[in-house]
Parts: sequence; structure tokens; C-alpha cells
Amino acid sequence: MDFELFIAKKISSGKTDNLSRPVIRISYISIALGLALMTISVAIVIGFKKTITDKMTGFAADLQIVPFNNNASLEEQPLRIYREFVEKLKANPQIRHIQFTARKAGVVKTNEQIQGVVVKGVGADFDRRFLMESLVAGTFPKTNAITKTNQVLISATLASRLKVTTGDHLRVWFVSGDKARSRGRKFTVSGIFKTSLEEFDSRYIIADIRHLQRLNDWDKNEAGSIEVFIKQPEKLDKIATEIYKEIPYDLNLVTIRDEYPQIFNWLDLLDMNVVVVLVLLILVAGITMVSTLLIIILERTSMIGVLKALGASNSSIRKIFLYKAAVIISTGMFWGNVAGLGFFFIQKYLQIIKLSPENYYMDFVPVELSVSYVLLLNLGTFAVCLAMLIVPSWYISRIVPARALRYE
Repeated sequence: MDFELFIAKKISSGKTDNLSRPVIRISYISIALGLALMTISVAIVIGFKKTITDKMTGFAADLQIVPFNNNASLEEQPLRIYREFVEKLKANPQIRHIQFTARKAGVVKTNEQIQGVVVKGVGADFDRRFLMESLVAGTFPKTNAITKTNQVLISATLASRLKVTTGDHLRVWFVSGDKARSRGRKFTVSGIFKTSLEEFDSRYIIADIRHLQRLNDWDKNEAGSIEVFIKQPEKLDKIATEIYKEIPYDLNLVTIRDEYPQIFNWLDLLDMNVVVVLVLLILVAGITMVSTLLIIILERTSMIGVLKALGASNSSIRKIFLYKAAVIISTGMFWGNVAGLGFFFIQKYLQIIKLSPENYYMDFVPVELSVSYVLLLNLGTFAVCLAMLIVPSWYISRIVPARALRYE
């Protein structure tokens, strides 16, 4: 065993003097609270971003392939579905699923309300998992490749405004662009969903795509867009660039970030907030440890004088106190992990902290954490705190043995 480590263990296992005992306890608490709060902050931000991103992509897909035009309205231009192109997309190993959709603006009129809506047409190929998980009443419309259905899915927000429930009928009026004449369709509400995202809940109705194809005078091989789900959403920009190179010249590729930039810009700001919180908490823990180390050195001045008189070098004595500091940091980090991970598991499985869906897009605080993030937080905290102690440990070199032996 190293000489320095042996002495450090003796110091750690021995009785602590009255001067440093409360200071060491404060260091334990400071490091434990700092690491716990850092773990909780990272878990909440990652969970918040993942939950909202999953909701956005679940409803609108990661990528959309649309006709290349400057039309920014909801009156879509037709995109012809070529079998060769579709097979090429399906063969791409980065693509998880593709589906064909269409959108059209309309107006819902009831006896008491008039509400502007956007009808999103979907077919048998639609990935309905997200909306199935978001259902609060009824069932998903029975869209299939054989028969057209009049069933629709509406949001809880629209259902409340229009005062309708499952089984009720809705009449939606559409205005065809060039002909400037209104055309109505009667639908039946089969289900009600709630995503807690105002962009979707306040206006979208899910219907059979064949209604929109007929309203737009399209044939069965035309759609408004091709929605693409990718296997690695974290590589969205890179994959989008690669897919864009493979699509025909008259088509354009729009990412979910391009379509809803305000939401994703807001999510990006959360990263900066977390960085600020992490820096402040690590600095507080590090400064506390600096004070603790200086007090321990002053408390052990006589021991330092004896070690120097026996021939110990300044670097060896510094290592003794850095080992002692490492023990304090590790103990504080242990309890910090217990507190931080305890909160993580309680919130993840019990969801004890609730939120207002109208303000936060969800009804509870989401948390998400991986082993790599936990390891990085622990290694970063330990390394930064220990690095901040190197400079104050140089105070040992200024202690003169002759004076230190008389130190009380």
C-alpha cells in the first residue's frame, strides 16, 4: 500500500477533531444535494424533450416528402405515388415506416358552434400506435384498403368545444380551391384523443384519406405527402440530408423541426438552462470542498510538520489530503446518487408530481435517464471537485516544520 494512502486511511478512520467535523458534514450535504439536483435536472429535461418529441413525431412523423412548391397553405398539391420510388424508400435501412396522408382545411358546423378544423386523411398504412395510446374514448376509425369509412377521430378539445361525443355525427364543409364552392361530408365520431399539444388538439380531425382524394379530385395513387419515420431520430438532420439526395427533383423534404420550429427552438433552450444549473451546482460543491480542505490542513498542521521532519515531501503530503478529500467527495456522491436516483424511479413509475397539460403539454413531470448520463455526472462531479482542490493543497508547501511542531 502507498505511504500516502495508508496515512489518508488512518486520518479518515480516526476521530475527527471538533473544528472540521461540522465542516465535513456540510461538505457531505453540499455534494449530495448538488449531485442529486443535477441528476434530477438532467432526468427531467431529457424526459421532457423526449416526451414532446415523441408526441410531435407520433402525430406528424420525423420527415415529410411533399411536392416542391411555394404553397404554404393547407390546400395541398397532389403527390403521385410511384411504386418504384416507394420500394426504394422501404429498402432504405434508416427508414422504419412510411405512410401516405393528406390534409385539407374545413369548417365544422353544429347547432351551437362553428369551428375551423384541419382534416388529416390517413389510410390502412397509417402508424396508429401513438393515437391509440392517446385515446381517451372510443376506438380508432376502421380504415382499411377495401372500403371507405365515415368514422373520424377528433381531439378532446374539439369534442368539448363542439359538444360531441363518440357516436355523434359531424358535418364538415370544405371549399374546393379553383371551383370556389362548398362541399359537405357527414362523419361519425368513433373516438376521441388527447395529445396535450395545442397545435394538434385544437384543430385536427383524423379521417379516411379517400374522402380528401375525392374532394380534391385526386385518384387513388395521389396523396398530399409521404410521412417517413426513421429508426434513429437523434440523427434527424443527417438522415434527412441523405434521403433528400435520393428523392426526385420535383419533391421536397421537410423535417419535423422545420415544420414546428417554435417548439423545437424552445426545447433547445432547455439545454442551456441545464448547463447553467450544472455549472452552478458543481461550483458550489467545489467551493465547499476547497473550504473543507483548507480547514483540514490547518487542523493537521502539527501532523504535517512531523511528516516533513521525517522526510516526507510536499507532493506526498498533498496526496494524503487529496485522498482524504476524495473520500469525502465519494461519500457525498453516494448519498447524492441515492437521493437523485430514488426520485427518478419514484417519479418514473408513480408519477407523483403532476403538471397542467395546458401549459406543459403533459399531465405529469416526465423523467428519462440512461446509465451513461449517470456515469458522466458522477465522473464530472468527482473530477471537477478534486481538480479544484489542487491549488489550495499547495498551501502545504508553505508550512515550515519548526513552526508547525509548535502549532496548537
